[in-house]
Amino acid sequence: MALEVHQFPCLNDNYGYLIHEPVTGQTATIDTPEVEPINAALAQKGWRLTHILNTHHHFDHAGGNEALKKEWGCTVVGAANDAARIPGIDERVSDGEILAFGNTEARVFEVPGHTTGHIAFYFADEGMAFVGDTMFALGCGRLFEGTPQQMWDSLEKLMALPDETVVYCAHEYTQANAAFALSVEPDNAALVERAKEIDEKRSRGEPTVPTTIGLERATNPFVRAGSEDLQRTVDMLGANLVDVFAETRRRKDNF
Repeated sequence: MALEVHQFPCLNDNYGYLIHEPVTGQTATIDTPEVEPINAALAQKGWRLTHILNTHHHFDHAGGNEALKKEWGCTVVGAANDAARIPGIDERVSDGEILAFGNTEARVFEVPGHTTGHIAFYFADEGMAFVGDTMFALGCGRLFEGTPQQMWDSLEKLMALPDETVVYCAHEYTQANAAFALSVEPDNAALVERAKEIDEKRSRGEPTVPTTIGLERATNPFVRAGSEDLQRTVDMLGANLVDVFAETRRRKDNF
């Protein structure tokens, strides 16, 4: 594996991620939720920040861009279609583009829904994806700007990745997400088992992130609109999948 990933907490419930390509020494932070923990992680690892890879413009993802760019002289990469809202952006990327990073590369996915300009970074050779707030362990981001159709399409794009793909999302929301998931798909045995494991991990103070595409496919209600168990719970048996997703998201917003 050509990339080393270092995960650490930021703010109240964000995760910071440093990715490091050891041959060239290139190091990126995925988003910039909080400057001090990012700099502390860089010092701990002995790495020099060369890139900021932004998933979207929200302050807990891009708020540290300008301070870190000033300190490190790093390159800020963000969505071309949302460049005006990405502080300090240098390199604009669009759906399907390949971003070279050291001796490896990431494919850019446009995944709107949470915001209209949200992107994800998929390192195919490493089997990992950094998805920001589009998908969480057992959840998905609120639809602040996009439509249910956009978010469903974005989640479908991520679900097309191999089951073993490791998914790094931006928040530790999993325990609350599990409580909601059980409310709409109570007979999902895999979900019941996963919820127990999550409770055990959180009781020990352990992170529940990263997750995998396969695990989400089996247990995340927001990608399981086709589940008859879920459809029955939300009184939409046989309905259009986007409509089922929209109702599931509405219920989560009010849970």
